[in-house]
Amino acid sequence: MPHYLYLVRHGEQQDAEHGLPDGPLSPRGKRQAHLIAERLGGVPFTGAWHSPLQRAAETADIIAERLPALTSEPSALLMDCIPTGKTPEMPSAFDPFFGAVSEAQIEAGRAQMEDAAAEFLRSRRGERHDLLITHNFVIAWFVREVLGAPDWRWISINQANCGLTVLQQKPGRPWTLVTHNDLGHLPVELRTGLPDQLLF
Repeated sequence: MPHYLYLVRHGEQQDAEHGLPDGPLSPRGKRQAHLIAERLGGVPFTGAWHSPLQRAAETADIIAERLPALTSEPSALLMDCIPTGKTPEMPSAFDPFFGAVSEAQIEAGRAQMEDAAAEFLRSRRGERHDLLITHNFVIAWFVREVLGAPDWRWISINQANCGLTVLQQKPGRPWTLVTHNDLGHLPVELRTGLPDQLLF
């Protein structure tokens, strides 16, 4: 029986452009969350977890309103983090990103994502449909892990707010990427991360 992981990035954060580490959803973020909740309405979920940060917790609450049988539990394994530092094979174009990142943050992020992969990607019995409401870099790490890509590639994998990524594992087989950053539930004006030419 297959095991599915549904990875959802939180809705847009209020005033995120000002560099605030956390905060409530913007009005646009709330609309995004309501629409991903509708998209997930027919899934027979067996479990749900969310990052404790406000923007992810509010997204989880909105989804729970649409899916009252589902209780999402906070998990520190889904917190926003930096999974690795600079590596020799990483293109130098990414160097500025790491200018304000400490070694302690990198070590904590690496340990967190090792534990997250061990917890959420472990083999389980029976068919499962598990929902994780989390952050861009966390989802990128899961995708990188499933594809067996070099560690640094997480930084080149991006998810839109309330984009949907689905992973699947069938018995005796490795995890596979079913869909990545699916935005079919969002009207164009609520989609983030696309080239400007696709927003018209």
